[in-house]
Amino acid sequence: MASEFGNHLRVSIFGQSHGTAIGVVADGLPAGESINMDELTRFMARRRPGKDVFSTPRQETDIPSFLSGLQDNVTCGSPLCAVIENRNQHSADYTALADTPRPGHADYTAWVKWGGKADMRGGGHFSGRLTAPLCVIGGIAKQILARRGVYVGAHLLSAGEESDIPFPSRPMPALFEEVAAKPFPVLDDACGQRMKGAILSAAQEGDSVGGVVECAAVGLPAGLGEPMFGGMESRLAEVLFGIPAMKGLEFGAGFEAAALRGSVNNDPFCVRNGRIETTRNRCGGILGGITNGMPLTLRAAFKPTPSIAKPQQTVRLSRMVETELVVSGRHDPCIAHRAVPVVEAAVATVLLDILLEQD
Repeated sequence: MASEFGNHLRVSIFGQSHGTAIGVVADGLPAGESINMDELTRFMARRRPGKDVFSTPRQETDIPSFLSGLQDNVTCGSPLCAVIENRNQHSADYTALADTPRPGHADYTAWVKWGGKADMRGGGHFSGRLTAPLCVIGGIAKQILARRGVYVGAHLLSAGEESDIPFPSRPMPALFEEVAAKPFPVLDDACGQRMKGAILSAAQEGDSVGGVVECAAVGLPAGLGEPMFGGMESRLAEVLFGIPAMKGLEFGAGFEAAALRGSVNNDPFCVRNGRIETTRNRCGGILGGITNGMPLTLRAAFKPTPSIAKPQQTVRLSRMVETELVVSGRHDPCIAHRAVPVVEAAVATVLLDILLEQD
């Protein structure tokens, strides 16, 4: 499986949702980096399941156990390996799904690719559960980046048809910390209440909603990235699209730019405090695949959770006939709010990889 990414910092994610454990191996971390375990635990808790009615009731602590790569909580140059035990699986909930694939899920495509041999309990290797080990290396990457003056933060921009206010043009690290400390990761709490209402309404109807996560990185120097296929957008997209259920990605003004004239979309250059900046940031901090020193901004769109209690049409694979499916078990009515730290983790890991290439 293509569960690896990175150039200097090579990251591999392993495990299945209902297997013994999931984990990550990261090779290329610089030695001598102190890791604050309390801070990492708080970061992991932001995506942990079972915290409230807006996510799956599956109870997991998501506390990683480090097998290598750390000595007294300091990186030692060896490949870092961390595992997270799975303790609260309800595999029986997925027995019927082996023969009746869920619409909108990878059940069918995995059945085709691996001849019905893939472990798809809880979604298997396709599950959002696999974002927990990504958050381990992402949480570590965030700490290392912060020492270099680079900060990554995100919030839930929308859930269903309800939206939060967007990040300001120049978000500060304190704003990232403020959002991260909230139980529901939004900038405007009144907007958050409406978004919660949209999620609960769908859940009560046996349905689900999607959402959009807005992410920003500040403190990046100009000149990071390459043209064409090694561009900053390409490197980020490769990893972000590895997050389960992510279906869309835009940088800066994104698709909105297609409706603008060049005179409106272009970001005028200016000189502020002895450095070249732009008066606005429709490019999202990237020009030609290379950072220009402005905040890097992106938005990631997540589809509604495929596992819903409403009747759906599917097929019975063993008999090649159409049938109806009602999914039981424990599932998120919305994935997007728990994906906020996951997007941060993906972005931080890629940015650290690119910065290490410059060292």
